[in-house]
Amino acid sequence: MNFKTLVFLLFTTWVSAQEKNLQELTYNEYLGFVKKYHPMVKSANLEVTSAQANLMMARGGFDPKIEVDFDKKQFKDTEYYSLLNSSFKIPTWYGIEVKAGFDNSEGVYVNPQNTLPNQGLTSLGISVPLGQGLLINQRMADLRKAKIQIQLSQAERKLQAIEVLYNASVAYFNWKRNYSEVQLYTEYLQNAEIRFKGVSSLIINGDKPAIDSVEAGIIVRNRKLNLEDSQLKLMKSKLELSNFLWLENNVPLELQDTIIPEENLENTIKETLKTNELLVETISIENHPKINSLQSKLGILEVERQLKANSLLPKIDVGYSYLSEPNYWDDTNFDNYKVGVNFSFPLFLRKERGGLQLAKFKIQDTQYDLDLERVQLKNKITTQQTEINSLERQRKLISDLVKDYNTMLSSEERLFSFGESSIFLINSRENNLVSSQLSELSLENRYLISNAELFKIMANPD
Repeated sequence: MNFKTLVFLLFTTWVSAQEKNLQELTYNEYLGFVKKYHPMVKSANLEVTSAQANLMMARGGFDPKIEVDFDKKQFKDTEYYSLLNSSFKIPTWYGIEVKAGFDNSEGVYVNPQNTLPNQGLTSLGISVPLGQGLLINQRMADLRKAKIQIQLSQAERKLQAIEVLYNASVAYFNWKRNYSEVQLYTEYLQNAEIRFKGVSSLIINGDKPAIDSVEAGIIVRNRKLNLEDSQLKLMKSKLELSNFLWLENNVPLELQDTIIPEENLENTIKETLKTNELLVETISIENHPKINSLQSKLGILEVERQLKANSLLPKIDVGYSYLSEPNYWDDTNFDNYKVGVNFSFPLFLRKERGGLQLAKFKIQDTQYDLDLERVQLKNKITTQQTEINSLERQRKLISDLVKDYNTMLSSEERLFSFGESSIFLINSRENNLVSSQLSELSLENRYLISNAELFKIMANPD
């Protein structure tokens, strides 16, 4: 079924009940729409885009920078001072900064230390942190964390998308179950009404006692009550399913009566969710989004730990700049320079040691979560595999049970036609058959949801 056909069927309301052309919305097509158009899945994709924007911001810490500082004072035709300080800085990875500058000063009242040659003064230098900031600094840490954040966002996107697909799958399975129940009760209501009319005819002819019409009437009303309740559940499940149906530009869709669920879904569910491979192959969880997410969090915490450990070092910044007049670069004289050293070191390092200890605790706590998640995932996969295999055996048993109850009902109806049975026995046989068929639908629903749960556990929406 193509896109235009689905849109047409979802919005067509003028077809009368007698002329409805029912069309299956297969589970595979339904999941395709959820993956492509559901707002929560789109929102999950935005997480990765946001992480990429954060990476761009972190890389901005290494962008070259131009700085210009100009001050001038003029009073009563006297130029007190005119000061220009300009620079071009290039930050590098290991905290080293390359700097080129041009300074110029003029005026009557220029501070002697700001006095420069008439043409100004150029400089080319370098600033190196010898303690804190050499091997890792805030800019480096932000960039490393931003790169890891992309991996974390990709893992979380998968987890968010898989949650949406799982909830959408459960809504589809419930819709299918309720639709089947309505079909079941509709069929048995028709049978009960035919039986009631037949018994009434026999009573008129004097072949059956009048009390049989009461018995047949009770079952008709019970079937109507069951049908009404199942129709209510079907309506609610259709609205629940509609929450997951969207088109482009965030246009919601409402499921119409002309759309029905896939009839033989239990035969295709494994191929659609790829759970057939998960039931026979050895499953590796090292690429699982939850594992990747925790590993990414550990990576971010490790960068934080390195930054905290680096803060235990003394802060020593050494700078050197070669100075020259603009016209004298050809005559290099390294006796013209400017140097500087900045040093600071807290005596007790209590703040730094406390921060490092907290960073180690966070890493340890996340490592515990990672180890626990590995064990839980393995156990969940094993449990789900066992449940699916058990439900397959149960479905075979309940199918045989339904066949046996159906045989018993057919035999009782044959005896009734010979005058050797009663309405009460037929109703009893039919009630047993209905109960077994409802159990079969319930078991089918559990089987479908169990496959979806294994799909959710493995968390591979692609």
